[in-house]
Amino acid sequence: MLELKQITFSADEKTILHNVDLVVPDGQLLAITGPNGGGKSTLARIIAGIEKPAGGQILWNGQDITQCSITERARLGLGYAFQQPVRFKGISVFDLLKLADGGDLTIAQACDYLSQVGLCAREYVDRAVDGSLSGGELKRIEIATILARKVKLAVFDEPEAGIDLWSFQNLIQVFEDLQKKQRQSIVIISHQERLLKIADRIVVIESGRVAAEGEAAQILPDLLHQKPCCKTGRGCEQ
Repeated sequence: MLELKQITFSADEKTILHNVDLVVPDGQLLAITGPNGGGKSTLARIIAGIEKPAGGQILWNGQDITQCSITERARLGLGYAFQQPVRFKGISVFDLLKLADGGDLTIAQACDYLSQVGLCAREYVDRAVDGSLSGGELKRIEIATILARKVKLAVFDEPEAGIDLWSFQNLIQVFEDLQKKQRQSIVIISHQERLLKIADRIVVIESGRVAAEGEAAQILPDLLHQKPCCKTGRGCEQ
């Protein structure tokens, strides 16, 4: 179980997160949503260990990991998929998946991971993870590495970015399989209604604070009755 207690974060003399409390039970799919600039991605990076909070505590299965690096958290079973995936010049997709797997990954297993995220395995398994790949292709390959790692908790920052409609449907199925069949804990940062619908719980982050939290069936109807304000990016009644 992941617990965030009174998390605060500041940058450029501006407070981004204000005393955020958050709990992700084992095997739960939690969606974090809210207006742009509200602090969602910052919170995801803090969970992963990319950013360190100015105050508060992060517990993973009762262990204080507040000061642990992203590498240390990865060893404990936490995984993170970037909003803008990293390119690796000189390394193939298969090599990247093999590193993520940490074992004797076969070509057939690598192809299975790629197929799950909507990529034709034959076309991609030997491709270089470099500038020849589009943002959407990189995003799907990164998600495949999360599958290969078999993490205990995975954080996905806007996984729908750059994903075509067919692959997006596959992506939803991947998340459902991870959560229901493998009992993996998942945190998704997203505005997408179809991703919010498969969540067990939804947390709304606005202006660096938890504005709403509860079961998806409880929170989603209110979100669907709002639309982004063209000036502020905040929810406005239709």
